[in-house]
Amino acid sequence: MNRLFGSSSTSKTPKPTLNSAISNLDTRISSIDVKLASLNAELTGYQTKLSKMRDGPGKTALKQKALKILQRRKQYEAQRDQLQSQVWNMEQAQTMQDNLKNTMVTVDALKQTNKALKKEYGKVDIDRIERLQDEMADLLDVGNEIQESLARSYDIPEDVDEAELDAELEALGQEVELERELGGTEGALPSFMQDEVPQFIDEAPSTSGKVKEAAGAGI
Repeated sequence: MNRLFGSSSTSKTPKPTLNSAISNLDTRISSIDVKLASLNAELTGYQTKLSKMRDGPGKTALKQKALKILQRRKQYEAQRDQLQSQVWNMEQAQTMQDNLKNTMVTVDALKQTNKALKKEYGKVDIDRIERLQDEMADLLDVGNEIQESLARSYDIPEDVDEAELDAELEALGQEVELERELGGTEGALPSFMQDEVPQFIDEAPSTSGKVKEAAGAGI
């Protein structure tokens, strides 16, 4: 018997899908539209004939046929409306299913991204970054101190009083005149313009050149 009619375990029909169901309904709707077009053409012909006929048994019989066709058309239109409503509902369900699939794909992608981010951020040492930031701040402070030290002026007053400079210059002139009056040689340099030997020089400057110049002057 299984060889003749087949076994229920081996002949499994595929489960219907929304796309196949929508396609079947669209086919049925198209068939109903063809029937409605034929009925509309037949009704138009009856209407044309009735408009030309006089009242009588013949016109009454033709009118009864037209009414039956009109009733059939209404039934087909009702069926088409129901099928279209079913198609609309299934299309909405299909849209929801597609959106759900897209959502699941998005969620899966977010999970993978979250896993990768956790793995990468796990390699980052926040304390080490903080220490590096502190070291950089200290180095910047040291650099600023070095720049300020290099840019520091050496005993040069920022604000110089011209009156004080004039008084100091006048005092130096009076010192020169005083040294000349006390017997200083003419043309000799004032004391404040004479070179002084720095304390860190071990040997006194050589005077041999000045002695030779004095001997040559005596000859």
